[in-house]
Amino acid sequence: NALKQLIYLGSFAAFGIIVVFLVFNNRQKQKANKILETTLSRLKSTQAQLIQSEKMASLGELTAGIAHEIQNPLNFVNNFSEVSSELIDEMKEELAGGNQLSAGEIADDLKENLSKINYHGKRADAIVKSMLEHSKTGAGRKELTNLNKLLLEFSQLALSSQQAKDKNFEVTLKQELDSGLPQLEIIPSDIGKVILNLVNNSLYAVKEKAKKGVEGYKPEVIVTTKKTEKGIVLSVKDNGPGIPDAIKDKIFQPFFTTKPTGSGTGLGLSLSYDIVKAHGGELLVESKEGKGTQFFIQLLCQ
Repeated sequence: NALKQLIYLGSFAAFGIIVVFLVFNNRQKQKANKILETTLSRLKSTQAQLIQSEKMASLGELTAGIAHEIQNPLNFVNNFSEVSSELIDEMKEELAGGNQLSAGEIADDLKENLSKINYHGKRADAIVKSMLEHSKTGAGRKELTNLNKLLLEFSQLALSSQQAKDKNFEVTLKQELDSGLPQLEIIPSDIGKVILNLVNNSLYAVKEKAKKGVEGYKPEVIVTTKKTEKGIVLSVKDNGPGIPDAIKDKIFQPFFTTKPTGSGTGLGLSLSYDIVKAHGGELLVESKEGKGTQFFIQLLCQ
């Protein structure tokens, strides 16, 4: 009987130890889960902030480019308006003096000025309407798009943005566009962001190389479109410093950047890669250190 009691007590004690261990282990798991959930929540929040930061940077580039593009026609409108006001005063004087012929010549000049004001006003209006069309795609709907037009608009916006930041920046932006491109179903604003990002990167690269004072160096960026058997290829090529082989495989990784702190989030190429992938395409790069870099956006015809 004493042996049985000892066995029962031992079994009970062992069971108690197991229960205590399981309870302790469960509490530790709960604590670990809470820590993991908190960490995951913070990571998601940080990721959202960084993506929003990249979106705002992209919006800033667009805004600067649009402002610069609109400023040109508005300058013409303002200048011709001022001149026209002066012409009206001159015409009044000529009419008061009975010089009908001179007044008629001034009226002709005035009519020509009004025609120029109308032309540049419509140009500014077209720029605004074009950007509004791109902003309508916030719902993520695909639509048939003229890729040549899209490439021209966003590459010009990138150039205008850079020139707005640095008026002394000189670069040649060339367009080599295939006139026989079919329209593709894409989200224009998304692919536009990719183009904007790639052209901005190329402009930044050639600008940095130009700062080094390389003798005979002339910054150049070339944007091209070409129809292939499977679809369309858009490319952005520069004669900048190129990408070292050691980091070429890392450039599409999130948060990786070669720019100085504060000059980039390291998300631009990563988000561009994801956007092109979401369209069923490929974003590729070829580069030679010291020679330049070329990015390719390959999109398939539906």
